[in-house]
Amino acid sequence: MVLRARPGRDESEQAVVHRLASARRAPKDVVERCRMVELSWDGWLVPQIADELRCSQKTVRRWLHRFNRLGLEGLEDLGGQGRKRRITEAERSRIVGLVKLTPPGRLEVQPSNEMWAADEAGPSEWTLDALAAAARDLGIEVSRSQVRRILLAEGVRWRRTRSWTRSRDADFEGKGHGSSSSTPVRPPGRRSAPTSSGR
Repeated sequence: MVLRARPGRDESEQAVVHRLASARRAPKDVVERCRMVELSWDGWLVPQIADELRCSQKTVRRWLHRFNRLGLEGLEDLGGQGRKRRITEAERSRIVGLVKLTPPGRLEVQPSNEMWAADEAGPSEWTLDALAAAARDLGIEVSRSQVRRILLAEGVRWRRTRSWTRSRDADFEGKGHGSSSSTPVRPPGRRSAPTSSGR
């Protein structure tokens, strides 16, 4: 019987495998194992994958079997000496992927021109606390500081949304001209004569 990697359980698992297979900052072993799965999905056979990745067929078979049985977590190290990683590469990828999603509490204009949010009680923008909470909702036990380190390691940056600056509502009135007219105007400072060291 020909051994192949089973199809991804869902689009999220497939996306993580593809992302890790070409990742530059993930552990080399995990990248190689995801590449094995990716090549198997592309129709490559075990001997071809082993030749491409310059490893033994036994190694390819072991990791394809583990993926088929345990999914992404099966591609993590089997254990041994040293401190075990608290968050797997698959979980790190899911946390990074959250940043690309629209926060559940963000209001968006619908085709009917009505404003609607998936979860009005949810965060309207991603913060470290909101990302940590969303990760915990996915079953990933992670702290705010861990989320920050993961995003910094991946080079992920985002800016806070400034929703008050613009509106598509025709009746929306922008802010007036500056502050109150009662604010005293600062008098111009005394200018000193220009000097030149060349003279």
